[in-house]
Amino acid sequence: MELTPDTTVYWQWQWVTINATLVNTWIVMALLAGTSWLVTRRFGLTAPATHAQTMLEALVAGVDGQIRAITQQPTQRLLPFVGTLFLFIAAANLLSIVPGFRSPTGSLSTTAALATCVFLAVPLYGIATRGLGGYLRLYIQPSPFMLPFNIIGELSRTLALAVRLFGNIMSGEMIIAILLSIVPLFFPVIMQLLGMLVGVIQAYIFAVLATVYIGSATAERRKDKTQD
Repeated sequence: MELTPDTTVYWQWQWVTINATLVNTWIVMALLAGTSWLVTRRFGLTAPATHAQTMLEALVAGVDGQIRAITQQPTQRLLPFVGTLFLFIAAANLLSIVPGFRSPTGSLSTTAALATCVFLAVPLYGIATRGLGGYLRLYIQPSPFMLPFNIIGELSRTLALAVRLFGNIMSGEMIIAILLSIVPLFFPVIMQLLGMLVGVIQAYIFAVLATVYIGSATAERRKDKTQD
C-alpha cells in the first residue's frame, strides 16, 4: 500500500521527477481555474445571476465573513490568499473520492509548501501593515529575551501546519484502503463520505489558522492607533 502519492512516478529524467503529487496538483489547479472561468465569464451587474454564480458569491461572502470575524480588519488583502488556500485544499480533498485520484495533500511536500506560503505571508502582510520596524518589534515583545522563543514559535507553527494536514489526510486514506480490503461493500462508502467531510474541515482549519497567524501580525498597528 502506497503511503503518499509521491511514490507513484510517471516520468523521471535525472533530477526531474513527475509523480502523482505533481500531476494531481495540476489537475486541481486546472479544475479550479476552469470552473472559475466558466462561472464568471458572463458575470456582470446587468446579466441575471446563474445558480453557479450565486453559489460562488455565497462562498466568497462566507470566507470574507470568517476572515472579518477572526481578524476584525478589512478583508481586501487577505481574501484572495486565504480563499485560495481553502479552495485548493478543499477541492484536493474532495476529489479523493474519484477512483485513482490521490489527494496531493496526502504528500508532505505539498503540505509543507502550503505551510511555507503561510510562513512567508505572515511577515509580508505584517510589514505591509505595520512597516518593517513595527513588525520586527513583535519578536521582542514583551521583552527582548523572548526573541529566540518567538522565532522558534514561528518555525514550529509552520511545521505543525504541514504535519497536521498531512497526517489527517494520509491517515484517512489509509483507513479507507484497509476497510476496502476487509469489507469491500457498504462500510467503505460511509468512510468515503466521512473522509470528504473531514477533508473540508481540514481545509477550513488550515485557512482559519493562516488567518489567525496573519491577523496577529497585522492587528497590533490598529491597536496602537486606537491607543493613540
